[in-house]
Amino acid sequence: MKKAQIIVDKYFLTGKTDKRIYGSFIEHLGRAVYEGIYQEGSPLSDEQGFRKDTLELVRELQVPIVRYPGGNFVSGFRWEDSVGPKAQRPSRPELAWGVIETNQFGLNEFVDWSRKADSDVMMAVNLGTRGPEDAKNLLEYCNFKGGTYYSDLRKAHGYEQPHDIKLWCLGNEMDGPWQMGHKTAAEYGRVAAETARLMKFMDPEVETVACGSSNLEMPTFGSWEYTVLDEAYDQVDYLSLHQYYGNAAGDTADFLASSKGMDDFISGVVSICDAVKAKKHGKKQINLSFDEWNVWYHSNEQDKKLEKWVQAPHQLEDVYNFEDALLVGSMLITLLRHADRVKIACMAQLVNVIAPIMTSDTGAWRQTIFYPYMLTSVFGRGTVLNTQVLTPIYESKTYGEAPYLDSVCVWDEEKDTLTIFAVNKSMDEDMEVSCDLRQFEGYKIVEHIVLNNDNLQAVNTETQPENVVPVKASAECSKLDGGKLEAVFAKHSWNMIRLAK
Repeated sequence: MKKAQIIVDKYFLTGKTDKRIYGSFIEHLGRAVYEGIYQEGSPLSDEQGFRKDTLELVRELQVPIVRYPGGNFVSGFRWEDSVGPKAQRPSRPELAWGVIETNQFGLNEFVDWSRKADSDVMMAVNLGTRGPEDAKNLLEYCNFKGGTYYSDLRKAHGYEQPHDIKLWCLGNEMDGPWQMGHKTAAEYGRVAAETARLMKFMDPEVETVACGSSNLEMPTFGSWEYTVLDEAYDQVDYLSLHQYYGNAAGDTADFLASSKGMDDFISGVVSICDAVKAKKHGKKQINLSFDEWNVWYHSNEQDKKLEKWVQAPHQLEDVYNFEDALLVGSMLITLLRHADRVKIACMAQLVNVIAPIMTSDTGAWRQTIFYPYMLTSVFGRGTVLNTQVLTPIYESKTYGEAPYLDSVCVWDEEKDTLTIFAVNKSMDEDMEVSCDLRQFEGYKIVEHIVLNNDNLQAVNTETQPENVVPVKASAECSKLDGGKLEAVFAKHSWNMIRLAK
């Protein structure tokens, strides 16, 4: 049996978790909106056409914020098309994904849906085919009380009170040649700076997120971040990161090492942000918004066969297996370990499209990745302890040396709880783990939850929705004696140990 040690000290803290680290993402893509969160006329929907079963599962996840409406979609988004009487809304070709967008679900519907989901809105503006003037108009529509053209237009559409949206993405993946209106770093940095400046003239309370590189493999990665921040440092508050991981090669050990790649990615971008701050003798800190992250590869071949110019096709519908859930658990741990700088993160996406929730005309169900996301969101709030993990390592093909054990500890001092999240990546050995918790006097183990399955390829379906579900570990798997924790993490398992005073 492998052995590892988790070392924490209640006085050595990484930082408080911003609840927005558990955010998600809804784009006008595939069946994320239509048939996902919205299905007018369905017996499963409420009076506004919102899927009640989906809303219930989103509330179970306790998603604090949802990014909308894209994604690639936003770079051609005409927000005016999506508001007002539905009968007057135009259908248009949507160039990002090669489909027809009917605009029957739009900005105001999304705000209503978000309120029912107990979530806030992270709104994106179109800096592809449009620019600062349009962003200013959209902000006026959303946040002004009244007495101006666009705020009064909102009122005429039935929304007397402002939406009061405070977090705004300045475009999406503007370095990518697949993006409508993509730009060089200098071009984008200037337009992002001016857009943020105009928006903050109008509402000084808004926060803005500038686009970082579309992914770590972009040839301009690093130089893009530096140039954009050099132009926009004074006007923006966050820099975005996007990254997806896959296992097309069928190498589970390398796939699970992707969390190390994510960790290195975050550390690299933090260094670039701080380099720009140092150059400018800046006073403020640029934090990170990891507003697209997930596993994505299962649907790639299927999506090559899609017919173009149809409405809401079955697109990017990855069916997630158990090993995907393990990596998602590790990625959440990685985000928490950077809670001092990663303040916003969005699992992409929320429903049907590379998502923890799937729907059909007869119901909704939880994919395997739902469970680590949900349990970390619910119980991973508080202060992240500076968690040192002494663990055996292995050599991965892509990321070099990778730890067999990923772990982080979150302490909620107000509720007197301590939660340990851990993933044992070993394919063939259980792991015996110790942790000295004598500083947390009076704490007892509440529960040890484990997500495990003998079949790494096991999936959940509508007819078999509980193939992969978390269970309570036996009492022998975790013991606290004299303030010293001894636990056994099963081979290839995600674990959560909760302690309370």
